[in-house]
Amino acid sequence: MKILYKALAEFQQEVPAIFKDTQAYGYKYANLSNILEVINPLMKKNGLGFTQIPNQNDLKTVVFHFESGECIESSITIPTGVQLKGMNDFQIMGSGLTYLRRYALSSMLGLVTDVDSDGTQVAKKDVATTKPIFTEANFEKAKTANATIEKIKSVYSITQEVEANYLKFLTNGN
Repeated sequence: MKILYKALAEFQQEVPAIFKDTQAYGYKYANLSNILEVINPLMKKNGLGFTQIPNQNDLKTVVFHFESGECIESSITIPTGVQLKGMNDFQIMGSGLTYLRRYALSSMLGLVTDVDSDGTQVAKKDVATTKPIFTEANFEKAKTANATIEKIKSVYSITQEVEANYLKFLTNGN
């Protein structure tokens, strides 16, 4: 497990906080596709991968180091009998699995996807200054607005890799 833990620790030192950027009914959350867009290049760089397997009433999450074969895993029980207004059983199941995948993966990888609102780790002034993550999915919107990298950084947090890709995008025009 020594190799996996070292790779996971290196990943955690590089991964930025992924703040809530998707609006739902009265709350915000970091959606799974944005989480994956941020973590996948860093996981690859550190030799890490993951899989999430629904099995009867559980969702099993496995984080592995692909060269050593070392892995850690966790399971979470999928709640049953949940009713959500306007959703059929399949929609409820899909929504629930996505929710569980997001939180199980975030927990396994030690991701920060929320601002600490109880004040024990983040000062109140920091809550107001947190920025959403700029992802490659934001390119078209930024292009339409003629956004410079400085303007993007004033609004978003951006990883070095996405910044390099955006600068390349601006230079090449595609």
